[in-house]
Amino acid sequence: MKLSIYIAKRYLFAKKSRNAINIISAVSVAGVAVGTMALIIILSVFNGLEGMVNKIFNTFDPDLSITAAKGKVFTPDSTTLVRLAKINGISAYSLTLEDNVALKYGDKQYIASIKGVDDNYTKVTKIDSSMYEGEFKLKTSTNRPEAVLGFGVARYLGVSVNFINPLIIYVPRRTGGNNINPENALIKKYIFPSGIFEIEQEYDSKYLFIPLDFCRELLEYENEISSIEIKLKDYLSEPSVRKDVEKIFGEKFVIKNRMEQQEIFYKVMRSERLAIFFILTLIILIASFNIIGSLTMLIIEKERDIEILKSLGADNKLIQKIFIFEGWLISIFGALSGLIMGFIICWLQQRYGLIRLNSESLLMQSYPVILKLKDFIIVPLTVLLIGYWAAWYPVRFLTKKYLLKNEKTGSKK
Repeated sequence: MKLSIYIAKRYLFAKKSRNAINIISAVSVAGVAVGTMALIIILSVFNGLEGMVNKIFNTFDPDLSITAAKGKVFTPDSTTLVRLAKINGISAYSLTLEDNVALKYGDKQYIASIKGVDDNYTKVTKIDSSMYEGEFKLKTSTNRPEAVLGFGVARYLGVSVNFINPLIIYVPRRTGGNNINPENALIKKYIFPSGIFEIEQEYDSKYLFIPLDFCRELLEYENEISSIEIKLKDYLSEPSVRKDVEKIFGEKFVIKNRMEQQEIFYKVMRSERLAIFFILTLIILIASFNIIGSLTMLIIEKERDIEILKSLGADNKLIQKIFIFEGWLISIFGALSGLIMGFIICWLQQRYGLIRLNSESLLMQSYPVILKLKDFIIVPLTVLLIGYWAAWYPVRFLTKKYLLKNEKTGSKK
């Protein structure tokens, strides 16, 4: 084994009689290095984007969400809520009610989703940490209801926390029946804004938070809610807590964790990540064909060396190992170079934010990058596996051809 590696290293770094072999070998190393570097950078960017999205979802989405399997709303049983609060692993829970409404401020109108929440909502989510203006306060000292708007909603309507005029909310009556007067078919309520939050464009342009009791009055509900949102003490305990919650609520309710609440998005992101990995792996595979060309020319050039090694007692396996290691060393040097370059570029992006984002609605000014150890294991293993195959196939075919040729020549002599 040591002898075959030693000879392979000598063949790799020694000057060949044909410069084309050296050039093809260098191109092979460069191709593998660029492909490896690209894989590391792309996967690290995907890690960063996933981390950024998780930060957005962690701000808005609860650890667990309980909704009715059928219908928009349900009435929570007080006994059930007491049992829920006693589950070990639950830090807090909040009752919420959500529906679509029409908003009016001055001459402007907007369709948004109101979300009525109780006093525990800020214990369940981190919405109060994303305030753009004002504070997350849904009631005044005199118990008057107030609203917290998304940045997109506020910007479209021209609402500011310092404005004196109230925001008007319209919602169709649920219990009004047929009415000749169109104005009586709508419920009209006034509310003053206390704050504006900014998380991400999708949320900012959709939501308006109001007190739960005010929301029930607006939507003509008594004790109904849309969901129960739960905050866990430790997210790692989610499977065991979820089982306990399922035992309490049964099959009539749907319980989702944070990933299931955004299931489509995470599936798309995983699919894109996998697709990019396979595309770049294919590019590395194509670049590895240079290794085949380099080894083919090297075996042809070293035909006399093969004869000498055979006469010194080298068997066929040793000769094949020499050229396989020769091709594999090209992949190893390329993979190491790519890993180092990829790490340096990702580190520079992390530290200095060289490539900027052209959007003001995101939480970061530059492309996020997160380096993960598993990427630095999977990528070189993939590259080395491709490199081994690229070396093994031509070596097995060509060395057999020349070894058989030499054996026939020797027998004739």
